[in-house]
Amino acid sequence: MNDQSDPRSSFETSGTVLEDALRMYEDAYEGAGFVAARTDRPFAYRFRGVGNDQISFRSTRFDARVRGEVELQDEYAVMWTADGGGRIDIGRDEAQLRPGSPMMFPSGRPFVFELADVRQSLVQFERTHLEEMAAELHGVQPGPLVFDHTAAPRPEDLRVWNQQVQRAAGVVLGSPPVSVIGLAEIARATALALLKTFPHRLLAPEVPLPQGATGRVREAVEYMHAFAHTPISTTDVADHVGLSVRGLQQAFQRQVGTAPNSMLRGIRLDRIREELRRGAPGELTVAAVAVRWGFAHLGRFSAAYATRFGEDPRDTLQA
Repeated sequence: MNDQSDPRSSFETSGTVLEDALRMYEDAYEGAGFVAARTDRPFAYRFRGVGNDQISFRSTRFDARVRGEVELQDEYAVMWTADGGGRIDIGRDEAQLRPGSPMMFPSGRPFVFELADVRQSLVQFERTHLEEMAAELHGVQPGPLVFDHTAAPRPEDLRVWNQQVQRAAGVVLGSPPVSVIGLAEIARATALALLKTFPHRLLAPEVPLPQGATGRVREAVEYMHAFAHTPISTTDVADHVGLSVRGLQQAFQRQVGTAPNSMLRGIRLDRIREELRRGAPGELTVAAVAVRWGFAHLGRFSAAYATRFGEDPRDTLQA
């Protein structure tokens, strides 16, 4: 590769035809079912994207109300608005957009959004690149990332992120030529700043799956592993894979011979055991760990733990 050639590519379009805008944005964001309605502003749109296969900056102007479904399959994206607002992940973990407040797009699944009269900016990272940066940062093997788009970053982290975005924008969007190495360095620095700013979890490359789990049951188990630390229930799992609770229960019994709530409880018990093994008696208590993982009744928790592992949780902590 010739380091003297500029590795950036760019795309820009604008117009005043609403139907053209909807088709363009569906293609750009791997979307479906986009519908729009005019507001009191004369309709116009503008879209610009600049970057390479590791990092890109996108900016959007859209003078109307638009709703649709998006799934980012090959990238991760952080977004903020300078004007206008809306909601993302409607009907799930809904979050409100506020001008100047950056937010990660949900990853690994489709989500529904609604925006109105926005001036929007995004920084997008190629999926494999960001996952490799996360693995390096955390000292583990690369795997999918799950960002909590409802969690607000710490103000001090946001300051660092904003400063890095300004530096990166000066390189990616600037007029001077950029080398391959220079762009790779700014992509790496910006990826690390993102990972240190926005709360996330890195999934193991291979989530342990029960024998026989396929299709939606497999997807449900992977979702349980990813979100066991949150107060999800069987209803949430069923919603995620597009089944009724009864349908999910029947699928689990048919494929793996257990109930989904039993599997979720087992995953959480395994996480508790990992935490107790790493801890020390003077640093944490069994009760605090159990409550944090959703076990409010200590007696029933201890009995379930002993049945699964053959020892009392206090013995695990003191070992």
